Amino acid sequence: MRKVAALRSGRVIVGLAIVAVVLACALFAPLIAPHDPEEQNLISTLLPPAWSAAGDPTYLLGTDSLGRDVLSRLLYGARVAMTVAMLASLGAMLAGATLAHIGGYFGGKVDWLIGRAVDVWMSFPPVVLSLVLMTGLGAGVRSVILAIVLVDWTRFCRVLRAEVLVTTRQDYVAAARLVGFSHWRTLTREILPATLPLLITLVSIEMGIAVIVEAVLSFVGMSVGANQSAWGQMIADARQSIYESAWNLILPMLAIFVTVLGFNLLGDGLRRTLDPRLMQTRDV
Repeated sequence: MRKVAALRSGRVIVGLAIVAVVLACALFAPLIAPHDPEEQNLISTLLPPAWSAAGDPTYLLGTDSLGRDVLSRLLYGARVAMTVAMLASLGAMLAGATLAHIGGYFGGKVDWLIGRAVDVWMSFPPVVLSLVLMTGLGAGVRSVILAIVLVDWTRFCRVLRAEVLVTTRQDYVAAARLVGFSHWRTLTREILPATLPLLITLVSIEMGIAVIVEAVLSFVGMSVGANQSAWGQMIADARQSIYESAWNLILPMLAIFVTVLGFNLLGDGLRRTLDPRLMQTRDV
């Protein structure tokens, strides 16, 4: 019933549609991109979009300061953003959720150690910590994914730990222990299904956060290489020609905004429809 309710939620539908469109652009970028994103045409630099008076139909969204097709760079930038969003969110989820379930279920010293580790790690500003980690890990998409995992596992751990603590005190969990369920079976069959709706919501929201972090890191030159396209990198390049071609700055910012909006709408809609405590505030 919850799955059906989620599909009827306006937030879920809109968010899922936005994410699906961005994901399709990322997957099929080599097929739908009209040009090589790194192909330079110094004769056609800073062209406006095709619908402008000075626009060129060959370059639908214009070109940048090196004559590279903006549309193609946006499409290939979506590949980087979605790759980081998916892999980093799943990695942070696996690390954080595992520790949250272990700490919340067993309690005692184990829970205390995990809780103190989360407190210490979260005392560092996330963006600053990501930049410090990138300095040690080196530039590259893999390093970005690893840095996000190392920073954001704490968000999953803290939120899920509270949910696990509440679930562990339920009567059906105590009954499972009395029947003789092993710790593994109790965690996977009794506690995990109860925390799964919150986990799904956190993953979808984390994907939006990962898109922003990747954009920040690529903006400062610590994400993709010089031969790859990324939205943050496009923003950094467009600063030099903002007065001549504002579109080069607006379009990648708009791509980031729409993508993060899609993930946030999806996460909020799932939270409202999957969390039984918010059933009264469900979308119509």
